[in-house]
Amino acid sequence: MSKLAVFVAFAFSVVCACRAAAVEVTVYNQNLGLVKETRTFDLHRGVNDVRADDVAALIDPTSVHFKSLSAPNAVGVLEQNFEYDLVSPEKLLEKYVGKPIALERFSALDGKRSVLKGILLSTQNGRVLRGDDGKIYVNPPGNPVLAELPEGLESKPTLLWKLQAEKGGKQACEISYLTQGLSWSADYVLVVGPKDRAMDLNAWVTLNNASGAAYKNASLKLVAGDVHRAVRPSLHVMRAFGASESQASQFSQKAFFEYHLYTLKRPTTLRDDETKQIQFAEASDVPVRKVYTYMGSALEWGGYSEYSRTNADYGVGENKKVWVDLEFVNSARNHLGIPLPAGRARVYKADSDGSLQFIGEDSIDHTPKDERVKIRMGDAFDIVASRKRSNFVLDTHRRRAEESFEISLGNHKDEDIVVEVVEPLYRWSSWSIARASQKWSKLDARTIRFDVPVKAGGAAAVSYTVRYAW
Repeated sequence: MSKLAVFVAFAFSVVCACRAAAVEVTVYNQNLGLVKETRTFDLHRGVNDVRADDVAALIDPTSVHFKSLSAPNAVGVLEQNFEYDLVSPEKLLEKYVGKPIALERFSALDGKRSVLKGILLSTQNGRVLRGDDGKIYVNPPGNPVLAELPEGLESKPTLLWKLQAEKGGKQACEISYLTQGLSWSADYVLVVGPKDRAMDLNAWVTLNNASGAAYKNASLKLVAGDVHRAVRPSLHVMRAFGASESQASQFSQKAFFEYHLYTLKRPTTLRDDETKQIQFAEASDVPVRKVYTYMGSALEWGGYSEYSRTNADYGVGENKKVWVDLEFVNSARNHLGIPLPAGRARVYKADSDGSLQFIGEDSIDHTPKDERVKIRMGDAFDIVASRKRSNFVLDTHRRRAEESFEISLGNHKDEDIVVEVVEPLYRWSSWSIARASQKWSKLDARTIRFDVPVKAGGAAAVSYTVRYAW
């Protein structure tokens, strides 16, 4: 079917709303948006059937709320419906199965028009028509011409209400609903200085609108935090692609319940199937620290057990990689000091030619002000490490075990470094460090850390013995 002609000949008595006079969109991190619109309806006294189109296609119908702003106590909602069975050539013909239609055809030779009329019998895998001449036509050519738009089909997703109004006249009304297909995230661009001691930071808000509606000149609010929702069947959501927008940072923020609310200080338009970026924050010369971490154990802890207490091979696997992290404090002193929403951080650094090169990326969690942010960059190339167990003694009669480890570090860089050596004590919950070659700190109930200085071009080692009792 290359073309479809539809003729509609019926009276329309439902009150339609004018376009939204004001739109407010609140977007959450979890593929969820709250839309609030102010629209005007011209009501008459008594029962009114009213409708509003241009709404999101992925509405949660159970979340729709309608109220009159002009006369809240004079307008009540009797019913509300969400119509989303949209017009398409396939659906139109499905509605006409068993009904008369006409096929308009034009001759390719002389351009003359002819019409085939009959009853549409089927639309499955093609059209089957019983002509007025009694013959059965299979996939006859021609453009369908229909008498009217079948009931129950809409050209756009539409909300309909049945309202009881105590008085007539124009009413400003607020419509609100939750919809899927709206989401946002934060994207951070970090440019590290030549000596890896300072960086410039640019934060962007990335908005995705695949809700099936556009929001023009909307007041935009973003909620950062994990809002709990009851589990519901998921809806199919298209991925959003579109243009991006670069603007100066224009967001204000404040605490809101247990979340943070970011408000754009100017209206913006969110087009359907669009990805939009708006600058959120920027800071220069933020002090940053490069952190080297070596976790030599390759063990993934599975809990305490008799096996963990007594098996000699438990936790012997070795990891040889030293991690590199960049760490900074989100404080006003460091030119930041605002709650940073969760997002992806990409890090760049200028090479000897002055060209920026990508050096790593990581995801950060929601970070309050004055907290540390750590970005995992990858594995250090010029730092080597090894870990071996030097002793294991098991005394089942006295219910004890003693285990010793040696960690070796080599620094092939031309600068002095400090490596944080993190050691898991996973055999049992009751432990003590019997001997250690240097000072250590307790990170949690089953982890300790040594901060080991390593000279440029040099090596260093740390050893310790842990004693378990049960």
